[in-house]
Amino acid sequence: MRWGYVTHMGQITSLYVYRVVSEASPGVETRDLVEGLGLNPDGPIDPSQMVSSPDYYRFFADLEARDPDGLNLPLRIGASMQTDEYGAFGLAWKSAPDLRGSYNRAERYARVLSSVEVYELEPTDGGAYYKLLKEGDGSRGMQLSNEASLSAVTEISDQISTAEFTPDAIFFKHAPRGPVEAYEAHFGCPVHFEDERDALLVSEALLSAPNKLGDATIAQFFDRHLEQELAAIADSVSLDQRVRIAVTKALSEGVPPVSDIASSLGMSARTLQRRLSDQGYSFQVVVDLARKDLAQKLLTETDYSLAEIAFLTGFSEQSGFTRAFKRWAGQTPRSYRLG
Repeated sequence: MRWGYVTHMGQITSLYVYRVVSEASPGVETRDLVEGLGLNPDGPIDPSQMVSSPDYYRFFADLEARDPDGLNLPLRIGASMQTDEYGAFGLAWKSAPDLRGSYNRAERYARVLSSVEVYELEPTDGGAYYKLLKEGDGSRGMQLSNEASLSAVTEISDQISTAEFTPDAIFFKHAPRGPVEAYEAHFGCPVHFEDERDALLVSEALLSAPNKLGDATIAQFFDRHLEQELAAIADSVSLDQRVRIAVTKALSEGVPPVSDIASSLGMSARTLQRRLSDQGYSFQVVVDLARKDLAQKLLTETDYSLAEIAFLTGFSEQSGFTRAFKRWAGQTPRSYRLG
């Protein structure tokens, strides 16, 4: 799956601005740079507040020029990131079964944090390239941003995986800003510059290693939800109910294709669709029922934000979730929760 390049002036979460500032060397003045972006240097930090990508790149380059350890600034920034700081994006990563699932989800959710950062998992022999696709002018600030992004991916991959995470290699399109050895010491692997891609090369073993399921709350919620489904249907499990359970398990990675659900139930897609039709259902209707039921439970039984619930029920944007929920329940998700 690939969202493709963004060709317009993009937006980047202000979370990154505050993270960049937090890693500046002691004594480096930053308040004027933050105020220049229209932000309060003292916060609060709201990941949904955006700045334009050209302004962000200029800010990043200006700060690097001031910092006596500017070479390591973007690497420090990436290494300082914590999964929980990413909100729904971090939740999507943690709730995946393995790093492959995390990376696939990131392809879908990355635009929550930035309209210019696009990711793609490209299979190769023995693993895959996890590629950062970003269109821009290749400015100094953009190069710094790319280094910080791949450093952050490396750090968060290590945080969520049960395996000790070290990429096989790192690739950048731009030339090194200093000794290559400094980059290799940070990433713990070979780092190649002036390459055709910005990417991590990740082994199949690391892609397949299970995640730690660090968000126990969401895991427990889904366990309870599915156990309730099973208890309700007892030993008499109709096909539409089995499909709803299978769909619910997969929704946080997006709406699963009918072929995936059919395979999990041991039949072909055509057979599944025919048997559902015999019961008076279409696959899309069953998917909608699963999403509606899960959304209602998340709204009433958890304090997840509406954006997080949208992602957990298979929507890439909160606006799409709101429209669907109004169709399902005759009211907005917010009204349903308050009621």
